[in-house]
Amino acid sequence: MLKRNEGFSKLTAGYLFPEVSKRRKEYVASHPEAKIISLGIGNTTEPLPEFISKAMSDYAIKLSTKEGYSGYGDDCGNPVLRRKIAEIFYKGVVDGDEVFVADGAKCDISRLQILFGRKVNIAVQDPSYPVYVDGSVIIGATGKNSPNGYKNITYMPCTAENNFFPDLSTVKKNSLIYFCSPNNPTGFASTKEQLKSLVDFANKNGCIIIFDAAYSEFIRDSSLPKSIFEIEGAKTCCIEVNSFSKPAGFTGVRLGWSVVPKDLKFADGSSVNKDWARVQTTLFNCASNIAQAGGLACLEKEGLDSMKSVIDYYLENAAILKETFEGDNFKTHNVEVYYTGKSPYLWIKFPGEKSWDVFDKILDKCNIVTTPGSGFGHSGESFIRISSFAHHEDVREACKRLKNLVL
Repeated sequence: MLKRNEGFSKLTAGYLFPEVSKRRKEYVASHPEAKIISLGIGNTTEPLPEFISKAMSDYAIKLSTKEGYSGYGDDCGNPVLRRKIAEIFYKGVVDGDEVFVADGAKCDISRLQILFGRKVNIAVQDPSYPVYVDGSVIIGATGKNSPNGYKNITYMPCTAENNFFPDLSTVKKNSLIYFCSPNNPTGFASTKEQLKSLVDFANKNGCIIIFDAAYSEFIRDSSLPKSIFEIEGAKTCCIEVNSFSKPAGFTGVRLGWSVVPKDLKFADGSSVNKDWARVQTTLFNCASNIAQAGGLACLEKEGLDSMKSVIDYYLENAAILKETFEGDNFKTHNVEVYYTGKSPYLWIKFPGEKSWDVFDKILDKCNIVTTPGSGFGHSGESFIRISSFAHHEDVREACKRLKNLVL
């Protein structure tokens, strides 16, 4: 019999979000009368802007005609979409052939792990999106080390004490650095000065940064970079992944992209861009043509305006939630609320509590699903993440329940 991939046996536990879903289902099974409000998984809730959904609908209908039918698309994405992403999101700083269309940022991150293989040092923010670590473990890039970590992974604590930006001196030379800004789960967006120090460190130490910009459209402060390619020197050390999931509500449609500069090289001088193109053309047939039609609509003026309105909606939710968690019943227990206004997430600390205990308490007392911070890394213990992806009426109801929560 074939041996099991050892990576699966080294995973510390089930993937965070299915575990949250499992606990929710178990609770509902024993409390069928409960009216659950989900402020946990970062899944969008508002309908797609009609202008964007119509573009996909029209494309799908045309597929039933001889003139409108399309089979396989271009392996790396519709050339027009690639060019427009470069022009609109990157102001021409990158070229269209450096943009690779995908079925979402998470999927691209997993394929990037295939690109770099298992013989690579890894560094991740702590806390951070679980796929950076779990995907690396599955592919075999790490070995089990301790209850709080893995061999070959450097954990970079991002806490209130260091203003949620890590000490880079702990990172090994020639590492693959996963970095997310605005960060999931903390919500903190790094400044130009901070990102310049990150880029300079990577160039000096032979590192490559995988920069996750999936929440960049939540940034409203023009002084903060939305892309790593706003930073001088980034083209020789960075890859960026991004997505239409959050700004356009494409969590189920599945459409994103990666940017791999032609200036980015491996140690032997070979092109990362060319190898990435090989990964995409060999292991992937690109995103659906229908989804890409929606992406093109997103980049029209009406689509861009619609996406901004959707983000504004979620930011309004976040502001309401922040006010609630800063209320007296939380203050008396020294609950600390971290929210920057640049993310859909609130990062909330319950001193002395375990994250899963807080999760269970809020689920039991308020019938609200959150996300335990410990699922994002050791530094997330005692925190929960609150998502603003919800209908306004659900957020208002959740806040009523939370105001009466007895901790």
